[in-house]
Amino acid sequence: MNSLAGYEKKPDVSLITGFGIAGAVIAGILLGMGFLCLKQRKENSVHLSLPINHNGSIEAFIKKYGCLAPKRYSYIDIKKMTNKFKDKLGQGGYGSVYKGKLPDGRLVAVKVLSESKGNGEEFMNEVASISRTSHVNIVTLLGFCYEISKRALVYEFMPHGSLDKFIYNQGSMNQPRQLEWKTLYDIALGIARGLEYLHQGCNTRILHFDIKPHNILLDESFGPKISDFGLSKLCERKDSIISMTGARGTAGYIAPEVFCRNFGGVSHKSDVYSYGMMVLEMVGGRKNIDVEVSQTSEIYFPSWVYKHLDQPLDSSLDGVTGEEEEEITRKLIVVSLWCIQTIPSDRPSMTKVLEMLTGSLQSLAIPPRPFVTSPVRVPKASSTTLSLTLA
Repeated sequence: MNSLAGYEKKPDVSLITGFGIAGAVIAGILLGMGFLCLKQRKENSVHLSLPINHNGSIEAFIKKYGCLAPKRYSYIDIKKMTNKFKDKLGQGGYGSVYKGKLPDGRLVAVKVLSESKGNGEEFMNEVASISRTSHVNIVTLLGFCYEISKRALVYEFMPHGSLDKFIYNQGSMNQPRQLEWKTLYDIALGIARGLEYLHQGCNTRILHFDIKPHNILLDESFGPKISDFGLSKLCERKDSIISMTGARGTAGYIAPEVFCRNFGGVSHKSDVYSYGMMVLEMVGGRKNIDVEVSQTSEIYFPSWVYKHLDQPLDSSLDGVTGEEEEEITRKLIVVSLWCIQTIPSDRPSMTKVLEMLTGSLQSLAIPPRPFVTSPVRVPKASSTTLSLTLA
């Protein structure tokens, strides 16, 4: 467990130079061009020991996992359980999700991957990773279908869908906050427990690499479950740093070291960073980088909230009306700011995050200001690119 009492040496000139590269990447993120869900193809096939390019990978997988492998369905079964894909729940770059029903009456969510979705590595990666899990805060995979270009994943049905539907634009003039602060806290705590399980509770450590509100599903009681393991990576628990030749993740949640090794090695701390960015979005009810706000100083929410830590939150965040809400909100903010520290070694482990969330607010030290601070708005007349200032 990492101690947060002291800090390692501050970034040197090479780090600042490296961050210039990172700043350019983040500027590209703000434009929404490229760098979305980057994947590292070859490494997972090594870790899974599966010949992904051939249908034999399915048989190899079933043989390897035996009775632990999820049920395999035919494409005809998938069509039947979804009533010929009648009720679509959502759609993304991966394909579409449909509501379905098993023969025993259980409702399911069926994720049908696009036919053009690569050679099957991401699909098998998700099946292999999630098949190793069993936790209340990890979505349950009930089965899969793999018939050449026809690929589908059958999950337990989550009535409230994904977290992003409940947090963005909350507390604005147009829309009141949908979730109470206590509910947001419970969701953040549940996600932390799920991540700690992936990092410490499995025989093989699982790094998710795509923690974001869209990949957090909510049950009937708003209990959170981590989903979408398509970009995950398996590694031995004793390995603190893993080898990666490319970046992976979603714009806005990717840890600096994932796309710029000058900041340190890629590890479970990369998931911690994504978790911190996500929780800050839950607190702010908005994207962390929002070019639509009226004040330039408010574009980058982590920077804005750090400046306001010493001020009453009831005047700046909607729904903070009493001491309990104030304490919950401050605790979420302080923990999140620890999680998004630029240098991986300065971030807490998920075990430490749980201790911080369940402990007293008074015991939490204020973290250093993250090395990346506020994006600077460039006049639209000259450019649509946003640059970054460094602390």
